[in-house]
Amino acid sequence: MAMFRSLVGSAQQRQPPGGPAGGDSALEAQYSCPICLEVYHRPVAIGSCGHTFCGECLQPCLQVPSPLCPLCRLPFDPKKVDKAAHVEKQLASYKAPCRGCSKKVTLAKMRVHVSSCMKVQEQMANCPKFVPVVPTSQPIPSAVPNRSTFACPYCGARNLDQQELVKHCVDNHRSDPNRVVCPICSAMPWGDPSYKSANFLQHLLHRHKFSYDTFVVGDPPPALPAGGGWVCRPAEAGDPGLCRVGLSPTGQPALLTRGVLWGRRHRRGTVSPGLH
Repeated sequence: MAMFRSLVGSAQQRQPPGGPAGGDSALEAQYSCPICLEVYHRPVAIGSCGHTFCGECLQPCLQVPSPLCPLCRLPFDPKKVDKAAHVEKQLASYKAPCRGCSKKVTLAKMRVHVSSCMKVQEQMANCPKFVPVVPTSQPIPSAVPNRSTFACPYCGARNLDQQELVKHCVDNHRSDPNRVVCPICSAMPWGDPSYKSANFLQHLLHRHKFSYDTFVVGDPPPALPAGGGWVCRPAEAGDPGLCRVGLSPTGQPALLTRGVLWGRRHRRGTVSPGLH
């Protein structure tokens, strides 16, 4: 618990010959667990490196196939982790003053004492309170469209990314004759949520081999040239799926392939004059 952390400093794992030295602060640091930073509770020692920890603190490390010492990161055999009886004996022998009331207490009983010490409780109550940061002045989008995961238009299976949707439909709906709306296209800025593909599976395999994240740089601009608008023809096999976005800089109607943002060439896409 956090209330005990005022009891400890940096942990020293080896006791110098002749008993503890350096005063009460060094004594507390010497018998504190490097993981929880509290006085040892039911200490155990790793046989290979000799480092000592609370038995409960070391438990998560023993659950992995190849455990490493939390302190020195050397591998160890979990079967060679033993109760640190010598440390327990020293905890019962040495005393240190409580940081709250200054009463001398054996290290073995320090946790229990601190949990009930009124002086420590007062110190905890007077600790600086958490103050949240000032709210940001930047606008936070409230309704960001989800273009990362999709639902199967046949069975409604949800949370499928683009590749998972393709695999799901190939595995489960290869022979489904129904005309459905492509959830990937309809989620895009140019998408037509009412257009149903004649052959949705073929559309998936030809149009959605890549992720739109690598081709699209953003939503359409807020204002388009006069007379323009987003009018899309979804792609089918052999059809690039062009979108009319308005007038080109030369005054001619323009078509925008799905990899291009208005007025800018982007990677593989091109802006083409004329309407198809």
